[in-house]
Amino acid sequence: MLGTIRFLRVFLSMTVLGVKRIILVNAVRVEKSYWQSPFLAPDAIRRQAILGLEQARDTVLPEIVLKPRFKPFIEDELPAILQGTTALAAHPAANSACPREVNGPVTLAVGPEGGFVPYEIDMLVSRGFTAVSLGVRALNIETAVSALIGRLLA
Repeated sequence: MLGTIRFLRVFLSMTVLGVKRIILVNAVRVEKSYWQSPFLAPDAIRRQAILGLEQARDTVLPEIVLKPRFKPFIEDELPAILQGTTALAAHPAANSACPREVNGPVTLAVGPEGGFVPYEIDMLVSRGFTAVSLGVRALNIETAVSALIGRLLA
């Protein structure tokens, strides 16, 4: 439950910061019960998006997609999404720092608390993502998402 409430806060922040498409994809470290949570019901997510839009004084809802199966999404759907974007995967063990002020569209993959497992990060990198880090500090998901987006928009 706490993970879902945290995600709703992250979702609100992403909407305020102008993220246009949010795709939730299952990962190994995501609790199995997460996908049955009432907080992920379309109405609950829409309410959070509207709150974010009100704060940002915006009127365009982000596209919201739920993908509970990691591998089929990465293999079958992700390549089309990545076309024409800079693909970055946040990963605490990455050797490259997250870039600043990226011009153009960005596809940003952020894992659950604890990050992606090696298999997941390897799949993302094999599809064209660059693994990037925010440094040596362990960040919770709320802080990491805001910091990453802030760097990319700076």
